[in-house]
Formats: sequence, C-alpha cells, structure tokens
Amino acid sequence: MENAVPEKRSPFATEPIGRLIVKFAVPSVIALLVNSLYNIVDQIFIGNGVGYLGNGATNIVFPITIVMALTNNLLAQYGAQSIYGSDIPLTATGIVMKVNQIMISILLGIATGAQPIIGFNYGAMNFNRVKKALDISLIASEIVSVLAFLLFQFAPMSVISLFGSEDALYNEFAVKAFRIFLMLCPLTGFQTVIAVYLQAVGKPIKSAILSLARQIIFFVPAALLLPRTLGVEGVLWTGPVADGLAFIKDKRRAAYHRFYTDMKWGHAQNYDLTLNSGTLGLDKCVEIIKSLY
Repeated sequence: MENAVPEKRSPFATEPIGRLIVKFAVPSVIALLVNSLYNIVDQIFIGNGVGYLGNGATNIVFPITIVMALTNNLLAQYGAQSIYGSDIPLTATGIVMKVNQIMISILLGIATGAQPIIGFNYGAMNFNRVKKALDISLIASEIVSVLAFLLFQFAPMSVISLFGSEDALYNEFAVKAFRIFLMLCPLTGFQTVIAVYLQAVGKPIKSAILSLARQIIFFVPAALLLPRTLGVEGVLWTGPVADGLAFIKDKRRAAYHRFYTDMKWGHAQNYDLTLNSGTLGLDKCVEIIKSLY
C-alpha cells in the first residue's frame, strides 16, 4: 500500500493575513523609502548649506513627469506675480511633494504587500481572505495617511526646519503649502490600496483609470484653471481638489452599482461567473463563456 503524500497548501491560503501582509509589505516599504529618502537627504544638506535657492534649483531638475513640470511652471509664473516671488513657491512646494512621496512610498509598500495575497485568494475564490486582506491593508494605510495629515496640518514647521532656517516669508508659504496641498492626503491611502487591489483581481484598466483620475484627469484641468482666480495659491489647491474629485468619482460609481443591483460593486461573489482575464487571457475567457452559455 502506497503512503499518501500530504497535500502542501500555499501559505497564502493558510497563514494569518496580517502576518502575511507584514512579511511582504515591510521589504516593499523599505525599498521604496530608500529611493524617496535619497531625494530628501540631498535637499536637507543643500537647504542647510546653500539655502532655499539651492533647493529651488534641484526642484527644477527633479521633475520627470508632465504633471510636475506643469506645476513648477505655474508656481514660477504665478509666484512672480505675488509677494513671494517665483523662487519661494517653487522651492517650498518641491519640498512638500518630496515629503509627500515618503508617505506614498509607505502606502504603496502596504498595498504591494497585500497584492499577492489578494490575487491568490481571489483566484482560489476564497473571498473571505480577500476581504480580510483588503480591510487590513486599508486600515494600515489610513493609519499612516491620517498620522501624516496630523503632522502636515499641525506641525509643518517641524518638517520645514529640516531643510534649513529661512526668512518669515518663506516659512509662511511653506506652511501654507503643506496645509493646503496635502489637505486631503488621508484619501491617498484609500486610493492607493484600491488601485493595487483592482490590479490584483485582474482589472488593470479600472486600476489605471483610478490612478489617472487623480494624477491627470482632475489635476491638470484644476492646475490650469484655479491659479487664474486664486493666483499662486490656486496651484496649491489643485492637490485637494484632485484628491476629492477622484474619491467622489469612485464612491459615486460604487453607489450607482449598489442602487441598481443591490450588490456591492467589485465583489466577485455577487456575479454568476467570475473570470480573471489577467491570468487566463481574453481568448480563454471567451472560450469558457461560450462553452457554458
């Protein structure tokens, strides 16, 4: 009689969700933080050694995206028309964006850590573990983003002072930049995790739309329109406006689906058939559907 070989189950299906997320999230957070801190540390030394004009020069070199290039151009243009001049808004907002990148690195690390757990259990149709992984990652990301919000709103000078002591006008705009531009940063935790969740369950297009909604679809028009009436502060308000509109868009879509179907949007157990096109491919999905119907 042959001995039965015990079935070896994946840890994704058996280990505690919280422990798994920590195991995968911590290396991701560390890797992303190292990259973000690389850009921060040089500005701390430059700010203390050269001053905010030196940091302004690095902020001109730093942009590698159209959005950041647009923001810098608008800050320089409308800043020159204000009491702050063009250098102060450019420098202060550049520091705000780089500090914000640290928070985003942590959030992305948490979401990335949960991604393989969600993807595996979604494919195995173990939706209770999918929901638990999503809930834990959302709670963790919201804790981080709320703590960052409290720091940015109530103690921004503790961050600003790391980059050197400057005159009162510079400090005034830097504080304003932290408080306005990052006003709705708690929403960033939700958006980051949901975008990665959609990737994990085989919905890359929806994930891309959610990411682009904040970064491009709402941010760019707001950046072009708000400064015309609010001046240089209008550039700062593009952050919370884009965050708020992207969040409302996603919430409205879920509410619309729930109202007309009485089901939660995106939950696989609410559908007669769920196929992961990211794993199976579109042709295979078509074959399966044709064979069933």
